[in-house]
This record gives sequence, structure tokens and C-alpha cells, in this order.
Amino acid sequence: MVIKLDYAPGQTPIDPDEMNGLIPKHITTQAELNEYEQANILAGQRWAFGPRQRGKELLNEGFVRTLHSRMFDKTWRWAGTFRSTDKSIGIDWTQVSVKLRQLLDNTRYQITDRTFEADEIAVRFHHSLVLIHPFPNGNGRHARMMADVLIKSLGAERFSWGANADLGSDGETRRRYIHALRAADAGQFEDLFKLARS
Repeated sequence: MVIKLDYAPGQTPIDPDEMNGLIPKHITTQAELNEYEQANILAGQRWAFGPRQRGKELLNEGFVRTLHSRMFDKTWRWAGTFRSTDKSIGIDWTQVSVKLRQLLDNTRYQITDRTFEADEIAVRFHHSLVLIHPFPNGNGRHARMMADVLIKSLGAERFSWGANADLGSDGETRRRYIHALRAADAGQFEDLFKLARS
């Protein structure tokens, strides 16, 4: 099966081994894949914000992996599994578990110590999670939902991420998002804060 993939700028390419993990066999285009993934992501969202998750500890590896799995488990066999190759973005794949644990510990400390306001904690967490890039694919979508779950747990409203625009598709809002992430790489978070609440 050959799928014609059209990657948006900044999107992580799926390598052939990862492509073999595609569960639905009827998909032949990027548009079909996007539609199928979106339905899967909505199921993951219902789980993440469902009553059974309220009050549960989310700053642990188990929750991070389970959320990714719930978002992509009908689409990819490797959903919820850390990547085992290097990508064009992200840390060395052998360091994913260690760096994720550090991020989770640091975020718990920031919450307890009230280092930043809730929005800033969640946006910084999102940015760091994207930088780690723990999974073969879906990292941006996963990191945004993790930030949404985190901000809700801190008593604030979910982020809108550019008026709920489709940040997976090429367009002006995605370009703003990628620009904001790159600015945050250099320590300038203002554009990412604005986009999260725009």
C-alpha cells in the first residue's frame, strides 16, 4: 500500500517502518489519514476530559503515553510507544524517557512552588514536550492536548490554540504556531502565550 503524504511545514515525516504500523488499510492520501486521525484524536479527547480522569495524576509517564495511545490507537500500532529513531526535531531518541521524567518533575515543582502563572506553566510544558518529541508522530497534537489537560487541572479554561484552527494543515495559523515554537526555542515565549489564548 502506498500513501501519498503531503507534509505541512514543520511536520515530522513518517518513516517506512512507522508507516507499516498504519492500522486502517483503506487510506491512500494525506487527507484520508488526517480525517481518520482526527476521529481518533476526538476519542482521545473524550477520554482525557472525561469524568474518570478528574483528579488523577497526569504528570507521569504513564498518563503521557496513555493519552498518546488514546489519541492514535485506532490509527497506528505504535501509538503510545516512544520513538526508537532520531527525527528532524527532538532530542536523541535514547534520552526521551530521561528528559520526559525531568520535564514532569520540573513541572510538578513549578506548580507547587508557583514559579509561574498557570498559563505560563502549561505553555512552557507544551513547548518542552514538543522539543522532546517522544513519539514517532503526533507530538504537536499530543503536546497541545497535554497542555489543555494540565491547564484544566490547574483550574483554568482550555487553550484555544489559534481559535481552534487546524494546526496540522498548512495555513497562516500553523505558520504562526511554528514561528512561535521557534521563538520559544530562543527563550521568547510571548508569541506562544498569545497563540495559546487567541
